[in-house]
Amino acid sequence: MTMGSEPVSERPQTSTRDYDQLRDRLEAWVGGRVPGATVSELVVPESNGMSSETVLFDLSAPGSDTRRLVARIAPDPAADPVFPVYDMARQFETMRMVARHTRVPVPEVLWLEEGDEAIGVPFFVMERVDGVVPPDVLPYTFGDNWFFDAAPEDQHRLEREAVRVLAALHEIPAEGPAAFLAPSGGSGDPLRDHVDGQRRYYEWVARDGVRSPLIERGFDWIDEHWPAGSGGATFNWGDARIGNMLFRDFTPVAVLDWEMASVGPREIDLGWMVYLHRFFQDLVEDLGMPGMPHVFTRETVTRLYEEASGHSPQDLEFFCTYAALRHGIVMFRITRRAIRFGEAVMPVDPDEAILHHAHLRRMLDGRYW
Repeated sequence: MTMGSEPVSERPQTSTRDYDQLRDRLEAWVGGRVPGATVSELVVPESNGMSSETVLFDLSAPGSDTRRLVARIAPDPAADPVFPVYDMARQFETMRMVARHTRVPVPEVLWLEEGDEAIGVPFFVMERVDGVVPPDVLPYTFGDNWFFDAAPEDQHRLEREAVRVLAALHEIPAEGPAAFLAPSGGSGDPLRDHVDGQRRYYEWVARDGVRSPLIERGFDWIDEHWPAGSGGATFNWGDARIGNMLFRDFTPVAVLDWEMASVGPREIDLGWMVYLHRFFQDLVEDLGMPGMPHVFTRETVTRLYEEASGHSPQDLEFFCTYAALRHGIVMFRITRRAIRFGEAVMPVDPDEAILHHAHLRRMLDGRYW
């Protein structure tokens, strides 16, 4: 959903879909909601991730202005999805909830299709928002992009505004509007329920018999370093990182990607935001490059969050390590996806399928921070 985009056919293969057929089927479905509507060629944003698929299109109809829309589509089951379940109705309702209960900018969601009959998988359609996003490929820390090249005061403005987004989201209580995101039959401890969910996710990833001793050691570390007083919870975005925000003038104009939304301690989101920047920063430092060490540090995020919310984050070293562990499970799964497309083979040491395995190991050894 960035300003820059390219035709679907020019992107590296990450799906087995026929996009021409998808356009025809999407047009037929939209026509049932907007009579006479036609759908343009589908375009995929440069920042399209490796989980749910996002396609951009223009909708034209007799007597109406052209509408610039986005379809958020559950992944092709034949393409080894990153997660076991893609609940598009849950994402749709999460975005509606955020729009109703906060001032956080989210695209307006229009239509939801929960069945498989229309295009083969569930999906929803929303309005398109123009903006720019800090790139993931190459990560923004490598340079030669608008965020890296910005003046320090603009970089820090983006940092401050991103943290304010989290503070605003966390005003939604875990009970009430966000209650539908809580797991059924939970333990009563939101952090325990979250960690248990990650254990189940790891077991799903490793169901082919290839296991990671490092990830399993990470879960042991989590149990051994469990923070005191971890029972509080708010709404959690889940994938809280600047790569999931669209910006104009270094201010968020759209917050995207809600498939990991949940309830839990607010520090889960804060740890994820800090660590996902560290992940990119580690990549450049490993190559002897400077990167962007001056933004999204634990200390700065803690200060900015306290200023925005009045809450002082606790135990962020624990939650950053938990974020690195969670990201490790995702990377362990993504290696299998790369194998599916002939882009990788499983290493002899399964832990090396996790790109940041050396840094995660240092965290668990107490030598990282």
